[in-house]
Amino acid sequence: MAGNDLGSLLGGLLGGGSGQGGGGGNILGSLLGALMGGAGGGGAQASGNGNPLGGLLDMLTKSGLVDQAQSWVGTGENQPVSGAQIQEALPADTLQKVAQEAGVSPEQAADQIAQTLPQAVDKLTPSGQMPSGSLEDIIKAQAL
Repeated sequence: MAGNDLGSLLGGLLGGGSGQGGGGGNILGSLLGALMGGAGGGGAQASGNGNPLGGLLDMLTKSGLVDQAQSWVGTGENQPVSGAQIQEALPADTLQKVAQEAGVSPEQAADQIAQTLPQAVDKLTPSGQMPSGSLEDIIKAQAL
């Protein structure tokens, strides 16, 4: 499934192996895969080109996490985000689906996303702006 492929790519990008240590990448892969599929309420639909990252950052921005999201894309220090903030920003059905796929509670999934998302966005936007193209191509380019 696309989420697993994205999880493997993100795990490699974040330095996590394919074992248990790659869990954060797998959770992010599931999340981005769910957003690409427009899972649930439709408000989570990806913003074109097979790249749900922009849509995810839009959701976070609309939830009041503007400074955090901008810090991850920018070239400065990444601001932290909490699991509770991630839970508020994401559609409940999307977070539930991601948690179910990962075999964890929605709270645990949100905490893992909060821990890995800033680093992943930072690595996927090395020039300080959102790259174009499919998410898979962007990850592969950065992992090289």
